[in-house]
Amino acid sequence: MPTYDFICNKCNQRFDAFHTFSEYGKKAVHCTHCQSDNVRRRMTKVRIAKSDSSRMESAADDFSGMDGIEDDPRALAKMMRKMGGEMGEELPSEFNDVVDRLEAGQSPEEIESAIPDLGLPDTSSGEE
Repeated sequence: MPTYDFICNKCNQRFDAFHTFSEYGKKAVHCTHCQSDNVRRRMTKVRIAKSDSSRMESAADDFSGMDGIEDDPRALAKMMRKMGGEMGEELPSEFNDVVDRLEAGQSPEEIESAIPDLGLPDTSSGEE
């Protein structure tokens, strides 16, 4: 059953009302706080679910005209943050460290020399 958000014009409280699609607009809505029928519908943001490939395509389209981005660490950081956000999953702390360094103006070469084993598995324990 859909949830609709309302605001009471009398007491200014927000509340939710549950209505079927057939009830909406026909069934009276009363404030859950003061029982007034002087209410208005509150419009909320709409979210659209996207597949992983759709999110990545969308992010790639945003940066399709960024020739020479490798020469601009801040632009590269912006692209990486956007792509990381589009992935929809937790990224390793090293990712944020690299992006932070790019935002500070460090070049990819400087970052690579400062963190030489970045992204490589830890082989010190004998495991890969």
